[in-house]
Amino acid sequence: MDWTLELAENANTYTPLGPQDERVMNERYVLWMGRGDEPGWNVAQRFRLGSDELDEVRAEIHGILRERGRTACTWEVGTHATPGDLVTQLLDRGLVDDEPTPLAVGMVLTEPPAHAPADVEVRRAQSDDERLAAERIAAIAFGGPEPTEPPPRSDDPSNVVYLAYADGQPVARGSAAFGERGVTLFGGSTLPEARGRGAYRALVAARWEDAVARGTPMLVTQASPMSRPILGRLGFREVCEIRILLDRFS
Repeated sequence: MDWTLELAENANTYTPLGPQDERVMNERYVLWMGRGDEPGWNVAQRFRLGSDELDEVRAEIHGILRERGRTACTWEVGTHATPGDLVTQLLDRGLVDDEPTPLAVGMVLTEPPAHAPADVEVRRAQSDDERLAAERIAAIAFGGPEPTEPPPRSDDPSNVVYLAYADGQPVARGSAAFGERGVTLFGGSTLPEARGRGAYRALVAARWEDAVARGTPMLVTQASPMSRPILGRLGFREVCEIRILLDRFS
């Protein structure tokens, strides 16, 4: 198995589970369920279906989610999903492109990235203030409501949130899931007023250093249109595409 490609195309299949996460795996699909009802917290992927199996599998996935009180999910259809017309079949059944980014590109880094700027410090978000700052940065970057309380503390060493500081202030955040074969990057975001200072590059460099220290020198991520050119300049290479479709069944 090409683990470089597999990790990049099906990230939720291999990332370590958090305390509130659950995963169903079989030969036909993988269903990852996180802590909420939102479609982004309920992801079906790694499809290996026969040409006439979609309706059966979709009903099975809906049943699993309904048992847990969920009403929607996303289907991440990678380059190597089968059947080859799976996206067309899903669209014919009423699924729609997820917004705002229905297409992601699986990217991989296996060599040291560009050096981080000396005036940007990166450290793990551990205190209440640090975790709240990380959530606030993500909310501003992705257009969500700003939080007023920090998320619950987690001592899970496999899922880590990082903060980048410029002039002593937190200006960017990113997270990493440390698996057996590589490290998956999520949630990279920078405050608008701090862009162009190298905070994103510093976050990548910090996670690379931790990946090397763990003996798994590979970073993988599913890049959005905004992060794709930045990651390319840092040395990431593109290995696959993932079409993301929204499936509501309430």
